[in-house]
Amino acid sequence: MVVSPTTDTNRAIESVFRIEQSRLIAGLARMLRDVSLAEELAMDALVIALEHWPKSGIPKNPGAWLMAAAKRRAIDYFRRNKMAARKLEALGYERELEQGDMTPDPDKALDDDIGDERLSLIFTACHPVLAREGRVALTLRLMGGLTTEEIARAFLVPEPTVAQRIVRAKLTLADAHLEYEVPTGPERNARLASVLEVVYLIYNEGYSATAGSDWLRPQLTEEALRLGRILARLAPGEPEVHGLVALMEIQSSRNAARVKPDGTPILLLEQDRARWDQMLIRRGLVALERAETLTGGRRGSYTLQAAIAACHGRARKAGQTDWTEIAALYAELAALVPNPIVELNRAVAVSMAEGPAAGLAVLDDIESPALANYHLFPTVRGDLLEKLGQRQEARAEFLKAAGMTRNEREKALLLDRANAAAQ
Repeated sequence: MVVSPTTDTNRAIESVFRIEQSRLIAGLARMLRDVSLAEELAMDALVIALEHWPKSGIPKNPGAWLMAAAKRRAIDYFRRNKMAARKLEALGYERELEQGDMTPDPDKALDDDIGDERLSLIFTACHPVLAREGRVALTLRLMGGLTTEEIARAFLVPEPTVAQRIVRAKLTLADAHLEYEVPTGPERNARLASVLEVVYLIYNEGYSATAGSDWLRPQLTEEALRLGRILARLAPGEPEVHGLVALMEIQSSRNAARVKPDGTPILLLEQDRARWDQMLIRRGLVALERAETLTGGRRGSYTLQAAIAACHGRARKAGQTDWTEIAALYAELAALVPNPIVELNRAVAVSMAEGPAAGLAVLDDIESPALANYHLFPTVRGDLLEKLGQRQEARAEFLKAAGMTRNEREKALLLDRANAAAQ
């Protein structure tokens, strides 16, 4: 269900819900062991909030209020459905569901301690019973709150394909009757790579939103970083966990400098580096050092990306950036993980190290149908053509990229660049 906000209160409610949604679904899924039902009850709680909060105001503890409302709706559901009620009783959760005050009281902070169950849901959704594509798509939908369109763009695949993966994954989980928990020992290690991939993709969507009116989605970057830090404590001997945390810490250090007061994006080389958060950079460098110590000389993809981010983080001025080192790191990453987007980034690094003509040569060697609708490909090509003085060709590329992106801020930036190239 999509609710169209008509008032400031409704918009505030939807904002609160986006923040609380993943925790709400995770808590309900653990109790009910039914992801689809958990999603449905979470949306029911939103509808109830939209009915009550405009009159009574947003409660002090909105997450607990929403959980109480969802639990009451769950009780009603199981009372109507005797078969489902027997299932719940067999699972031993009927008392837990009944616990506490089920009346959504906006003046009362309902302390419903559901713990850090979001991590439990991520590990469950990354169970080997699911295909890799299904694991990632389902977890991004549940925990990242991403739409099927956003997930499709992240993977460069058609939207119906993602929708099918999510439905199939939900059905498979329901049939498997799994425990919703963080596993231990070898089982946890077996799922760790999938969990890291999901956290990484959630972070990326927050760092550079694929659609909408905002370029940044801070609630996603903060949630991904929080989960990454927890994973680092759970698996302290895994280098890629620390590599991912290092990457997220360093990237997050730039957030205050990445947009103007009106929300307009500021490109990396134009950012005021005095506004970069040095504490986050230091934390990232410490995590990177830990990751590289644990690798034994064989760096993984997250550690390599963190090393690239560190090259930027150490440069107090844009002109001090070691682009030769960054290009070498991208080459190492491309050898480890052949990927057209990695090659696209390598082209940028080569252009900065050796000149735009060299970067354009790398770019033109990339052969991938997956980039046909990827807006950053013509964006980079336009940038390199503009630097080579081919302004009309650059303008055409920027216009092409503007037509591809679904992010309003990015579209405005690309149209400005197209206009500037024409002058």
